[in-house]
Amino acid sequence: MGEPRHMGAVNWRGFATLYLREVRRFGKVAGQTLTAPVVTGLLFLAIFSLALGRSVEVIGGVPYLEFLAPGLVMMQVVQNAFSNSSSSLMISKVQGNIVDVLMAPLSATELTLGYALGAVTRGVLVGVVLIAAMSPFVHFEFAKPGFVLFHLLAASLMMALIGILAGVWADKFDQMAAITNFVITPLSFLSGTFYSVDRLPEGWSFAAHINPFFYMIDGIRYGMTGHADGSVLAGVLVLGGVDLVLGIACWMVLNRGWKLKA
Repeated sequence: MGEPRHMGAVNWRGFATLYLREVRRFGKVAGQTLTAPVVTGLLFLAIFSLALGRSVEVIGGVPYLEFLAPGLVMMQVVQNAFSNSSSSLMISKVQGNIVDVLMAPLSATELTLGYALGAVTRGVLVGVVLIAAMSPFVHFEFAKPGFVLFHLLAASLMMALIGILAGVWADKFDQMAAITNFVITPLSFLSGTFYSVDRLPEGWSFAAHINPFFYMIDGIRYGMTGHADGSVLAGVLVLGGVDLVLGIACWMVLNRGWKLKA
């Protein structure tokens, strides 16, 4: 027998294996996980530009298409990051192979980061590919490239962590679909994706400003166009704070094995 393997404080090999499994999982069906969101984003761009492009030519000094595109990009990013981590855990639970992950010498931190970073990778890739696909039709200035990158990463991480919690909580695919249809999609649609929240009545405007999705979209729009409807600093703090809270929640859930261990 060989010498026992010493992993040290962090099981880097195990963490890398889990992360690569998550990436290869969506990479094997790239037509569904990467191409389909890009096509959906382009369809939204075409529909709204044809429906509103002539009646609403400029918002906040920004041409409507340039105002619209960042919101469409972020909408696809968050939906795909959520889908990746939530479906991975849900399918593992249904198929019964979640035990293979739980029995591996992986800490709750390594499990959280492995699932989350795999979903972040998918979300960011969808965003980058969609921006490239929109480039022939939309002029992207990238006024603040650092803000674009930060919000792609922070938004993807937020939805990846929510996906982990949802995947652990849900027992049926119907429950997962309910979260997507009644929480994720409405919050992304009602956060200024297609319009400026400054045009909303006071009550609705306040509701938009307490929606974390608003800060995702407003931040990436600021990075691409230089225009923001809200406080950019507040958005950075909100996204960072929510990511931290969700990360701790995921760690606690996976550390206890809630709804995962018999």
